[in-house]
Amino acid sequence: MIAAARSGAGKTTVTLGLVAALRRRGIDVRTAKSGPDYIDPAFHAAASGQPGTNLDSWAMPPPLLDRLASDAAGPDGLLIVESAMGLFDGVTAPKGRSGAASDLAARFRIPVVLVLDISGQAQTAAAIARGFAVHDPSVAIAGVILNRVASERHRRMAADAIAAIGLPILGAIPRETTLTMPERHLGLVQASEHPALSAFLDRLADLAERHLDLPAIVALAGDLVVAKPDADGRRLPPPGQRIALAQDAAFSFTYPHILAGWRAAGAEILFFSPLADKPPPDDADAVWLPGGYPELHGATLAAAAIFRAGLAQFAETRPVHGECGGYMALGAGLIDAEGVRHEMAGLLGHTTSFARRKLHLGYRAATLNSGALLGATRLRGHEFHYATLTDPGPDDPLARLRDAAGDELGPAGGRRGRVSGSFFHVIAAEDAT
Repeated sequence: MIAAARSGAGKTTVTLGLVAALRRRGIDVRTAKSGPDYIDPAFHAAASGQPGTNLDSWAMPPPLLDRLASDAAGPDGLLIVESAMGLFDGVTAPKGRSGAASDLAARFRIPVVLVLDISGQAQTAAAIARGFAVHDPSVAIAGVILNRVASERHRRMAADAIAAIGLPILGAIPRETTLTMPERHLGLVQASEHPALSAFLDRLADLAERHLDLPAIVALAGDLVVAKPDADGRRLPPPGQRIALAQDAAFSFTYPHILAGWRAAGAEILFFSPLADKPPPDDADAVWLPGGYPELHGATLAAAAIFRAGLAQFAETRPVHGECGGYMALGAGLIDAEGVRHEMAGLLGHTTSFARRKLHLGYRAATLNSGALLGATRLRGHEFHYATLTDPGPDDPLARLRDAAGDELGPAGGRRGRVSGSFFHVIAAEDAT
C-alpha cells in the first residue's frame, strides 16, 4: 500500500510511477484505490494495463470487500493499493469499517509504504514516521519514500533520522514541478482527457526507476490474507439484462466493481454517447446515466435532440436512472458556470446550477422510497459535487439519506414513472451487520 500523512503528499505520483516502472519490467502489477474515487483507478488502469478497482471498508460489506480484494490481486499478480487522504483518515465507525485505508492494511495484512513530503523539514520526518509505525499495531509500516527532497544534504538528514528508528528508506524523490497532474473542480482531469498520457506515464516510470528502490519495494509484498470470499460477494444485481450505459466526456464516472458485478451476473453493457447525439440502444432493458461533467457540456447536451427524444421514448416503457451528473441531465434545466441555462431532458422536474457552487462531499446511506432499480432498498455510497439544486421540482423523492454518523439528511433525488435519479453514487448494498 502506498500511503501518506495527508492528501497532496505525492501518493498518486508515486503510485503511477511505481506501477508503470514495474510493468515496464514485465511484472504483472494490479491496482486498487481505497475509498470512493473514480479518477485515480482510471489512471491506475492506464499505468498497469489492467482494470483497477475500489476497496471501501465503510461502504462495502465485508464479503464484497473480500471478493474484490481477492479478484484484484489475482492468483500471481502484485497488488498495489493507493490510500486516500491520510492513512488513518476515516469516519467514526466500528473498528475496521471506518473507510480509512488503514482498515484495508489491517484486514488483508498489506505492508504500507509511507510517502513523506519532507519539504520544510528534515529530522522531524522521523518523528512523523515513528508515530505512524506505533499508532496501530495491526498496521505494518514497512518503509518510507521521501518526497520533494531539496538536496542531497536534505535527503541525508531525513533519511539518517528515519533509518535510526528502524524503518528502511525505499526512495527519495526530488522536487519535480514539471510533473504536476492537471486538475479541475472534482480533482484530477480524467485519464481519457489527459494530454499525452502515455508520455507522462513514461516520465513517471523513469522517475521511479531513478529514485525508488524497486527490488526492495517488490520484496516487501507477501500473500494477501483474505477470508474465502462468497461466490458473488453480495454484488448489486444489474438493473436489466442489457444495460445502455452513457459513456463520454460528460458521463464517465462508473465504478469498475459495479460493471464487473453486472457482467458477472450475465448482463450485457451497451455503451452510447449523449454528446455525440446518440440515443440509447432500443434493444436495451434499462438506461444508466452515470456521473461526470455535464456542466462543462450544457450547450452540447441541450442541442442533442436525437439523444433527448430517444431517451424520452425509452422511458415510456423501460427504466432510466441518473447518478449525479446523470441526474442533472435528466432534469428540466442546467445552469452553467457563466449563469447560462440549458434545457435538459426534462424527464424529471428539477433544475441544477453550477453557477451557485457549493461542495457536497461525504459518505451517504440511502433508503429508497420505492422500487429497487439500484439493486437493493438500502444502499451505501457517497456524494461529491459542486452543483446545487436550485429548484427541486414536483417529483416524488427517490430516497432518504443519512450521513456516515447516521444523521438524517432528508429526502433526495426524484422519481417520476420509470425515471429516477439523485446526486447519490451507489457503491454497495448496505450490510445489516
